[in-house]
Amino acid sequence: MSPTFRDSMNWLHTWTGVVLGALLLAIFWMGSLSVFDREIDRWMKPATRLALSPPASLDAVAEVIRPLTEGAQQWYLMLPTEREPVIRLGVREPGQRFVLHDIDPATLAVLPDAGTWAGTRFIFRFHFQLDGRLGEVGYWLVAFAGMAMLVLCVSGLIIHRKIFADFFRFRATAKPRRFVLDLHNMAGVLGLPFHFVITLSGLVIFFVILFPGVRDVAYQGDRLRFNREAFGIQPPAKANRPGGATASIDAMLATASTLWQGDRPNFVRMWHPGDANAQLEVRRAYDDSVTMNVDVASFDVASGQLIRSESALPVLTAQRFISGLHFIQFRHWTLRWLYFALGLLGCALIATGYLFWLESRRRRHAELGLRGVDVVDGLIVGSVTGIINATLAFFIANRLLPSGAAFAGQDRAGLEIWVFYLIWIATFGHAWRRPHRAWQEQCWAVAVLAVAAVLLNWVTTGDYLLHSLAHRHLWAIAGMDLLLLVGAAIAALAALRLRAAAAARDFSTVGSTAAPE
Repeated sequence: MSPTFRDSMNWLHTWTGVVLGALLLAIFWMGSLSVFDREIDRWMKPATRLALSPPASLDAVAEVIRPLTEGAQQWYLMLPTEREPVIRLGVREPGQRFVLHDIDPATLAVLPDAGTWAGTRFIFRFHFQLDGRLGEVGYWLVAFAGMAMLVLCVSGLIIHRKIFADFFRFRATAKPRRFVLDLHNMAGVLGLPFHFVITLSGLVIFFVILFPGVRDVAYQGDRLRFNREAFGIQPPAKANRPGGATASIDAMLATASTLWQGDRPNFVRMWHPGDANAQLEVRRAYDDSVTMNVDVASFDVASGQLIRSESALPVLTAQRFISGLHFIQFRHWTLRWLYFALGLLGCALIATGYLFWLESRRRRHAELGLRGVDVVDGLIVGSVTGIINATLAFFIANRLLPSGAAFAGQDRAGLEIWVFYLIWIATFGHAWRRPHRAWQEQCWAVAVLAVAAVLLNWVTTGDYLLHSLAHRHLWAIAGMDLLLLVGAAIAALAALRLRAAAAARDFSTVGSTAAPE
């Protein structure tokens, strides 16, 4: 392989990482947290910290939610699971606005609105869309970053000829530049298969957004037909006349379960409630398999008769398997923790790549009076410790803001998100303002905020760590608190190491410039 080609790959790898590293870090960080998005939901919405109850009668649930669904165009129910032991009701009101409610499956009481987007609506959506107000621009930015990550994986293998050999020569006591490169190589080798597959699968998931022309050519622009054949979505036409009494929803679910060889449903949607042409759509659960199936059964609401039953075609089944690999919605706690660890390893890979760039150029830029290193240094501080501090501030705001809080046209959920963004922006400013102390000070901030989040959870809910560990249905809360405390310990240790390194550097500088006696 010619040196010229390798040099071009080195240039591509370096500048792709420098330009898009901050965006990739944010995506990987939020993706890592999204592995436990429902557990984060339960931490941020204390009313949902319930023990899993036996399946409730959906006929009884339908009576309870009738006042909430009056005049709705459609409503849906997400049935309770071990990770999310509540019934989640979504109501599409006139004007296309969706309103969400949580229901206790044991008492059928509608739980108070927690006023937060928590993990599933903010952290998870940020992972693939950035800010929701960006619309499809957010999807395209994340997709562009994903393609850049594939470039980084391939070019990294090309330029590091001895990457696997170097993996076994990790030098923890080497000089900073060598140490950072060894960390980068180790993170790259350990996580390469995962990072490649998770990035590629992320692009495959959004094929409809990234390659809409293929769909439109294949289906001659008939998107309704595509949605029906690909995802089983077939909204019935509205009759615009009142319907009769609703047949037993429980009986419809039993029929669907029989069709699926005893597998249970996890999603129920009512199209045009109260209309003569109302239909009930039931979808099959997929928490026992990798493939996120789109098996669907539709029933006439008045008679309870099965109208249609469909499964995905083979090509889409392959796509749904790839989606399942990415979203990891199946029950497998070992793999879930492995995904989380490998996601954080991806963050470490990007951060060490940034740090190697800095260490390679710091002295030369200082001699030439260039500001590039200072700019990138602040960028990496804000991207690493900055987004961690912003996330912790998001958790703390959740525990501190009173119910019904509003300010400047923002409701409570909006205020939490604004706290996240304002703190994140502030960390970049702090990094550029205090370039020689930013890492140390922001590590201390991470330690303090993480401990504060745990204490505030205890004070505001009474669920302290030992109490959570003693009750199985609170293990998710205990896990969240433990991760916060471990993160605080790691951040404090890093801050101490940085302080010691800064003191040694200052001592060395003073010693080398002191005049002899």
